[in-house]
Amino acid sequence: MSIYKTRLEELELMGRSRVLPHPEAIASARINLTSNDYLGIATDINLRKQFLETLTHETLLGSTSSRLLTGNSQAANQLEATISALYANACLLANSGYHANIGILPALANKNSLILMDKLAHASLIDGARLSEARLLRFRHNDMQHLSQLLEQNHAQYEQVFIVVESLYSMDGDFCNLQTLAELKRTYANASLYVDEAHAVGIYGDRGLGYCEQCGVLEDIDILVGTFGKAFGSYGAYIICSQELKRFLVNSMRSLIFTTALPPITYAWSDFVVNAVSAQDWRRSKLLKAAATLRRAISLGGNASHIIPLILGSDEAAVRLSKTLRDAGFYCMPIRPPTVPEGTSRIRFSLTADVEEDDLQQLIEFLRNEAAID
Repeated sequence: MSIYKTRLEELELMGRSRVLPHPEAIASARINLTSNDYLGIATDINLRKQFLETLTHETLLGSTSSRLLTGNSQAANQLEATISALYANACLLANSGYHANIGILPALANKNSLILMDKLAHASLIDGARLSEARLLRFRHNDMQHLSQLLEQNHAQYEQVFIVVESLYSMDGDFCNLQTLAELKRTYANASLYVDEAHAVGIYGDRGLGYCEQCGVLEDIDILVGTFGKAFGSYGAYIICSQELKRFLVNSMRSLIFTTALPPITYAWSDFVVNAVSAQDWRRSKLLKAAATLRRAISLGGNASHIIPLILGSDEAAVRLSKTLRDAGFYCMPIRPPTVPEGTSRIRFSLTADVEEDDLQQLIEFLRNEAAID
């Protein structure tokens, strides 16, 4: 096992060794700027109390098996029905966004398939593509011209082409050009559009269904992946697709078939939250207002998402500033390679609806002094 010791030592020398953070350090922070609990749902005590009052002694804490055996609970079916009604399309639950993304492409793509994926797509999407038998080509991040060129050059050689993107990229906080993507997809009869909305659902769109809803392109999306573990403050994920595609995934998606289903209580909480959040637009408004304030302070233009990167360059600078921020009560972690490209280490501020205006102004003032932001 000495090879792993050597590799660990190499990571230490590069300043890239990672450890699990202490829960006490997170809990004691004045502001948590690393959380994916974007709408403040997971920490909302009142919502939790309301949910617990809906439970009975019959609510199961374990699912007992895969959904294809005895794990297909009424709570799972109810959650699928709720999400399906919102999107007016079929819904299939997955145990996490990772489970969804490593299962979809291996199930659908074969040797006669081509996957065209954004260069900055999430690791789970990359892993899913690698597990498939399809050919994988990457296009430059958000470069629709490059994607168009790859489509034109390669589409005729394949039975099907999957265009795979995220609607909101979690490391840069920038949105995908969904309207152009939809137009490109419509140009090629064998093209399908696969959009991961993990960081956008619950926040964007008139009903909080994500950036695809906000851009008016939901009908153009063949496969949409959303998660419950971020804005909805729960756990798990869902796949929006046609009824035919859902049936096919049930029969072929290994990450669904060969894993134990989530506990019914988890499905029930997700369903409760989805229904509750639909009537709480104030959470989205507060979050996006805070994001606009911090973006202006850091002098970031572009699309005003709630994920705000402060790119510092070196690993050392990112580690140093993150420690300084944590010592001051602002909990945030450095983002370093291989998560981001070399030379782009950063602090990523993930804002939530829990952040108050006074705390935000203190953060901005602190950054002006410590990070020399304008």
